[in-house]
Amino acid sequence: MSDPTGIAPMSSADRDRIERDLAALIAVPSITGDEFAVQDLVAELLAGIGLHIERLVVPLSDLESDPHFPGIEVDRTELPIVAGRLVGGRPGPTVMLCGHVDVVPPGDPDTWTTPAFEPEIRGGAMYGRGACDMKGGLVAAIEAIRLASAHDLAGEVILLAVPSEEDGGSGALAAIRAGYTADACIITEPSNMEMVVAHGGAITFTLGVPGRAAHASVRREGVSALDNLAYLVEALKADEAARTAAETRPEMQAIGLPYPSMIGQVAGGNWASTVMDHVEAHGRYGVTLDQDCDGAAAELRRAIAAAAAEHEFLGNNPPSVTVWGGRFDSSAIDADHSLPLSLQAAAGAVGAHVPEAIGAPYGADMRLFINQGNTPTVMYGPGDVKVAHAADENVPIAEVVECAEVLAQWIRDQLG
Repeated sequence: MSDPTGIAPMSSADRDRIERDLAALIAVPSITGDEFAVQDLVAELLAGIGLHIERLVVPLSDLESDPHFPGIEVDRTELPIVAGRLVGGRPGPTVMLCGHVDVVPPGDPDTWTTPAFEPEIRGGAMYGRGACDMKGGLVAAIEAIRLASAHDLAGEVILLAVPSEEDGGSGALAAIRAGYTADACIITEPSNMEMVVAHGGAITFTLGVPGRAAHASVRREGVSALDNLAYLVEALKADEAARTAAETRPEMQAIGLPYPSMIGQVAGGNWASTVMDHVEAHGRYGVTLDQDCDGAAAELRRAIAAAAAEHEFLGNNPPSVTVWGGRFDSSAIDADHSLPLSLQAAAGAVGAHVPEAIGAPYGADMRLFINQGNTPTVMYGPGDVKVAHAADENVPIAEVVECAEVLAQWIRDQLG
């Protein structure tokens, strides 16, 4: 039956092709800092659907003096970027789908049911490191452009694949500085098929916590740096609670803990029977929607200084606070902006789940496109972030298919 509007219906996504493409990408172990091989495969997939391929390798040294350089947490000297362009037959806007190709290390292989880089389908989901975060979303974006390319479009679509998201986002910043911006962008990060319109950020810090050494037999003559750290951890929990209570944006309030703080590594002591005289603790501190990383660092230092001032020992022997590593600013877009509304409309048009506007408690490349690229951006993609860095990471294939069809419809709505 013909469509009475005269507009040809959007084709369905090819599940078998999606499974093949996703398995091929997962099989390339693109751990952050080692993304060249996977970018070769991305370029091959994009060329296979007729896109104009652009490749660039940006020296990290070109970014290090940028005032918005987000930092890195792995050794690298270059950032490989791949973009594919689909240019329409007449003038129009530019829309972009974006994803990162790097993945975190798989960890202890004994915690995996099957090897991390040997993809396998079980129960309708593809398993393997990067399946959820975020090669499933990247494959959905590729399939979406493949579907949309069969229609008469105006303007252009860009698929942008970037490295180094997991350790700060220098790949996205390099792409933005090279001119990859758009009138609207969707990053296909795992979002349970909801739509992230606001997200917090994070900074990495080290606390240097002093104590006073003493022999274990007279430990009361010393001051345990470990006990002092425990006191500061409680201060950070109180600060976290105050920051949570101050949040007013409903999407972030709904998270419950939008700006978590935590200590992830602790080292100290030099002898089993000596009271610790120094502890180093490495941790994470959230960046709220109304501040940047510098503002968060200042707030962290104030919280530690205020707690130390009320402590008998730390008041005279203040702890040090060092901020280092990846810098993830926060960002947001209004839920009633035309981009989220158009994505919801596209989902409704294809009979898919209509995504709810939500917030996220983690940093992402979204903030770079909004803050540095002046590009309205949301995150929408298959998979649950709860399994993203875990053993047996996986993504439901049905969600990848649905995401591809929604994105294809969105492209067609924007450029048709």
